[in-house]
Amino acid sequence: MPDAVVIGAGPNGLVAANLLVDAGWSVEVLEAQDEPGGAVRSDRGVDPDFVSDVFSAFYPLAAASPVLAGLDLAREGLRWTHAPRVLAHPLLDGRCAVLERRVQDTCAGLAEFADTDGDAWEALYRTWARLGPDLVQALFTPFPPVRDGLRLAGKLRAAGGLRFARMLALPVRRLGEETFVGEGGRLLLAGNALHADLAPEAAGSGGFGWLMSMLGQSHGFPVPVGGAGALTTALVDRFRRGGGVLRCGERVASVVVRSGRAVGVRTEGGEDVPAGRAVLADTSAPALYRDLVGEEHLPARLLRDLERFQWDFATFKVDWALTGPVPWSAPGAAGAGTVHLADGVDGLTRFASRIATGYVPDEPFVLFGQMTTADPGRSPAGTESAWAYTHVPQRVIGDAGADGITGRWDTREQEAMADRMEAQVERYAPGFRALIGARRILAPTTLQAMNENLHNGSINNGTTALHQQAIFRPTPGTGRPETPVAHLYLASAAAHPGGGVHGAPGANAARAALRRRVLHPLFHRAQRV
Repeated sequence: MPDAVVIGAGPNGLVAANLLVDAGWSVEVLEAQDEPGGAVRSDRGVDPDFVSDVFSAFYPLAAASPVLAGLDLAREGLRWTHAPRVLAHPLLDGRCAVLERRVQDTCAGLAEFADTDGDAWEALYRTWARLGPDLVQALFTPFPPVRDGLRLAGKLRAAGGLRFARMLALPVRRLGEETFVGEGGRLLLAGNALHADLAPEAAGSGGFGWLMSMLGQSHGFPVPVGGAGALTTALVDRFRRGGGVLRCGERVASVVVRSGRAVGVRTEGGEDVPAGRAVLADTSAPALYRDLVGEEHLPARLLRDLERFQWDFATFKVDWALTGPVPWSAPGAAGAGTVHLADGVDGLTRFASRIATGYVPDEPFVLFGQMTTADPGRSPAGTESAWAYTHVPQRVIGDAGADGITGRWDTREQEAMADRMEAQVERYAPGFRALIGARRILAPTTLQAMNENLHNGSINNGTTALHQQAIFRPTPGTGRPETPVAHLYLASAAAHPGGGVHGAPGANAARAALRRRVLHPLFHRAQRV
């Protein structure tokens, strides 16, 4: 009998499994798909000569994560590489806001938009240099982050205290307007905020945009050499080297609960897999509670709260094998690993408002990745392995464009949406479409079929908005991985601190299982009231 069973071999499940093995536990990981990795996988499915990242691709949070650093994955052969430039946001007039590898270069570029904007960016970065390491440490530890929080609080006064807290709470549009005179700095902040489902007018989007921008400035947006799957391979190899067991193609049908305690799982094939100490679930919160545990084992308040659980935006992704480099009109975009395409902050607002009202955007905000630019081995010399994604509503009411997209995502709708994205790229890179040697379309329904945690293409396992973060994640409670069922822990991005490839939810769940304190009834008093 293993000490622990982990449901799901995504990055969080594999991090949790590694930490438990490090502590001397016997661990078995059951993964429904035929290969591990969750949303961290790569393949040659677009063209045999091209490596394509199927889901996620750039990893600033992984680079900053103390959790992943502690696993020493370089020992397993994992290597990171960077594009010459971190991120670019070109404009149709040829100007381009560029997040460079060196802060001095970023400042120089932003000063071309307005004389004082380089100094403004440098001031934001000085705040990050003072508070960033402690902020990341506090963010990636279980809630509440008492020790790290106290250390961070001690530095806040020098950083402006309440003024800094106000900055984090601002909508990113307002933060950009208060900080920068020109458009360049505003674009970098707002585009990075929309890496999540945070509109420019959303409270807290300024803090998220600042966090992602400063991570890019300090750590870059690195990629694993050879493809995203190299990160998964390193986690799996480390786990197996420690004696762990990974079984793919084994779908878990239910968590076995006896006397209020998780004692194992039952697979779809009818096999009972006992767990001597803990069950950890790298699944969405609705899937864990509604499908795997069952309402009879859960407090009524939690079940009512789940009815208000909010998914983040749906995602539509296209991969390309390009016969040449992207012909950007703005030279600053050529060396960037990540390129944002939208007509200014107003364009981002129009895009987000379309989604908020249930309409497929007519001019999508496109987040574009140039993978060969970042990792030359991804495709033959002189070519580019590229991808892009945009967001669409979880529930489509109508189409703001002319294609009549309904959200069925049949072949016609998939082709129409991919063409719409390509048309957006073509505006900033005339001649782009002539370079397409092959493409692959991953609609929201396709993404979910390939990874059940990506509910209709939801990449963050629930909204990043403030009302579903910290003590409100995934429902109002404690923000901790413990569940109302003893010895059962939520180990996915549905738990604090949320989405991104950093391993913190898995690490928090593993550490909670190792502590095994008799506190879980207190943790869920809020649900039982």
